[in-house]
Amino acid sequence: MLGYFVQWGIYQRGYHVKNIDTSGSAAKLTHINYAFGNVANGQCAIGDSYADYDRAYQAGESVDGVADTWDAGALRGNFNQLRKLKKKYPNLKVLWSFGGWTWSGGFGQAAQNPAAFADSCYKLVEDPRWADVFDGIDIDWEYPNACGLTCDTSGPAAFRNVMSALRSRFGSGNLVTAAITADGTDGGKIDAADYGGAAQYVDWYNVMTYDFFGAWAAQGPTAPHSPLNSYSGIPIAGFHSDSAIQKLKSKGIAASKLLLGIGFYGRGWTGVTQAAPGGTATGPAPGTYEQGIEDYKVLKTRCPATGTVAGTAYAYCGNQWWSYDTPATIGGKMSYAKGQGLGGAFFWELSGDTTNGELITAVKGGLG
Repeated sequence: MLGYFVQWGIYQRGYHVKNIDTSGSAAKLTHINYAFGNVANGQCAIGDSYADYDRAYQAGESVDGVADTWDAGALRGNFNQLRKLKKKYPNLKVLWSFGGWTWSGGFGQAAQNPAAFADSCYKLVEDPRWADVFDGIDIDWEYPNACGLTCDTSGPAAFRNVMSALRSRFGSGNLVTAAITADGTDGGKIDAADYGGAAQYVDWYNVMTYDFFGAWAAQGPTAPHSPLNSYSGIPIAGFHSDSAIQKLKSKGIAASKLLLGIGFYGRGWTGVTQAAPGGTATGPAPGTYEQGIEDYKVLKTRCPATGTVAGTAYAYCGNQWWSYDTPATIGGKMSYAKGQGLGGAFFWELSGDTTNGELITAVKGGLG
């Protein structure tokens, strides 16, 4: 089981590497993806140097209770905390993820010279200052030859070429993985790039089976952001987890190389007058950090689940409608993952869980 740790969590959210330990999550995880490194000028680049390796941790906030030093060459920040976490949990592996929604715009240029890109990534991930922290690289390209925050016209072969170059450079001793689209529609994002051809180069794919629906469609209809399967009234046919999994399998990708994605957050609308999915809305519901999105740990008590649809939960409270996964729906999704022979599950992201790790416990228990 893999969970994302977000570097910006150390700011407003106050979620540090130590919290992975104190919540009981470190003992349940096999892998952590550290999000994110940037992609700029055709190369892997540092995303936030202060968070990554510069912030000085006091003894009380440090994994091992030892404060960071300002000695020359001393590693600080999240990287040093991850090093300490791995010392405490020797079987835990950490991958450095590059890209993500905000920083995927640079992949097009990177794809023009995959070997040079892969070399830059290897040199950064294996930098002597933190080489022991990372066990590989994860590519979160949103989306090859398709549109995310920006549109990419790198061509259908670009993703395969980049993953091939990364595998060549990182070798068999390192993990090479990618987070990929879950758009299972005909001619959709899965069809836009050669995920089947690239599969031979990756250890696994993190299939982003969440964010199918949300309040970017401000007037609705309300719909669960992470449906496991289709349901009567789904706004877009094929926008559900099972559709993506079946489509990826049809491309010749082994089920064991696919991880099912779970969101540790909900998406919601306001101005809603009906409890059931499919209602109209007036806009995104308020959220702590951005409109229309909120952590599970907040929604659990603020807007408790009132129903289930398509293997996930929804909640109607006041004039707000939210959808999110609960321990119960995660149990169902893990049964699905096992039944499909998937390699496991992953989630976005650690800080959305309760302080005692309610959701990660359900993922772990469900995978058995």
